[in-house]
Amino acid sequence: MEGREGRGRLRNFVRRMAMECLCSGEQLKGADDTIRSSDSTFTKDFSASGYSSRNGEVEQYLDNGNIEEAELSLREGVCLNYEEARALLGRLEYQRGHVEAALRVFDGIDISSLVPKMKISIARKAHRRKTRSQWDAPPMPLHAVSLLMEAIYLKARAFHDLGKFKDAAQECRMILDIVEAAVPEGLPAGFGKGCKLNEIICKAVEFLPELWKLAGFSLEAISEYRRSLLNNWNLDGETIAKIQKEFAVFLLYSGCEARPPNLHSQLDGSFVPRNNMEEATLLLMILLRKFNLRRVERDPTVMHHLTFALSMSGQLKPLAVQFEELLPGLLDKREWSYNVALCYLAEKDDSTALNLLKRILKFGQDSDNLKELLLASKVCVEKGAHAEGAAYARRAITNIQGGCKQLAGVADLLLGVSLSNQARYAISDTERASWQCEALEVLGSAEKNMHGQDCRTGKWNQGDLLRTKARIQAAQGQLRDAVGTYTQLLALIQLRTKSFGAGISLAKVLSCFQI
Repeated sequence: MEGREGRGRLRNFVRRMAMECLCSGEQLKGADDTIRSSDSTFTKDFSASGYSSRNGEVEQYLDNGNIEEAELSLREGVCLNYEEARALLGRLEYQRGHVEAALRVFDGIDISSLVPKMKISIARKAHRRKTRSQWDAPPMPLHAVSLLMEAIYLKARAFHDLGKFKDAAQECRMILDIVEAAVPEGLPAGFGKGCKLNEIICKAVEFLPELWKLAGFSLEAISEYRRSLLNNWNLDGETIAKIQKEFAVFLLYSGCEARPPNLHSQLDGSFVPRNNMEEATLLLMILLRKFNLRRVERDPTVMHHLTFALSMSGQLKPLAVQFEELLPGLLDKREWSYNVALCYLAEKDDSTALNLLKRILKFGQDSDNLKELLLASKVCVEKGAHAEGAAYARRAITNIQGGCKQLAGVADLLLGVSLSNQARYAISDTERASWQCEALEVLGSAEKNMHGQDCRTGKWNQGDLLRTKARIQAAQGQLRDAVGTYTQLLALIQLRTKSFGAGISLAKVLSCFQI
């Protein structure tokens, strides 16, 4: 309670001192009609000259919550100029939650007239070896630049809080424009150490792309993301990694196709992305390299986004390589093996995929490995390992009891196909008949589980089911039933043709009716 009262007392005291500094100017610039002393603060517009080195001390005391030291420093004769006073008052209003009042205070600062001095001050800080004679005007103290930069940033935050995202973005961009004009080659390491300026610049770099996204300007957001990564803003490694990930995610899912980055410096044959997908992939691969080098904290979602990007590009082999280069611990071992198996399966390397799946299924509970069991059964069916495929399908069915009907239908279908193919190579008629009967039974169960599925994937699973069922019926001499099943299959193919608005090749149709 005492701390709260102390902070309130200090705020009132700071406002009073700032008002005195404002009113000490020599020339009247204009005046507001009223000064509200409780909920909001309005200042009369006066101009004053001079900067005080004590202001930085006061700011530091305020930030650290050292009420007594800040008040003592103010009483000992701090001298705020007009713009600094408004910046300080605006910050106090914003901290109290008076967003609109803070905006009115910030609006009274003529930033455009101060920009030249701010640029000189920043450039002098970045190039300490240059002499004073090289500058036309004396630079502004760095703490004053920090205070004014913070005023611009808080004004952007205030616009953001009011939902005026475009105005917020334009204010925030001003910070980066000032710094970029002052130091075109970028900020040196350690710039702004001991003051808030570097912290404010870093916040603005992170905040600006988000504001453009909220305002609905995707191209501007992409431009600012590139600006934040290509220019040197003296950001730490974690911040750069965060921006890289956010940019990659935006490129992948925003639906906005931007022009390729203009990288004139890439003249050494380095890879230059040609579209959003390539740029996002490059960013994500850079992040993975940082993870492997332990430069930044690991983030498993980066691998998920890279999987999407490379899968959409049809680059499954490179994706498998990226998985294999991951250091242990980023992904669960089972998840890692399953994803690599999918990559090899897509590249028609069934043997490697099956070996990876077997490695998963060798340990752990089947109830935790349903998708691995189903995929292993499918691979076995395609490889002609029918008995092994049937075994995996049975294990899946055992653990799906009472679970997802769609998964149960897929498991029944895989078992039915495995038994049907296995029956072709039966040694005895009794064995063949037994497998065919069981296949028809599980295919009937699969048909029930798949009934009512409207998705195209479900329809094509049903097509596989009908084709296998018709083959078994024909093999058992149930020709009438086989004709009826093939009729259903033909209707399904016609539905597929109408749904996609394009014909299916004759070879595709004929393959469905092979016995």
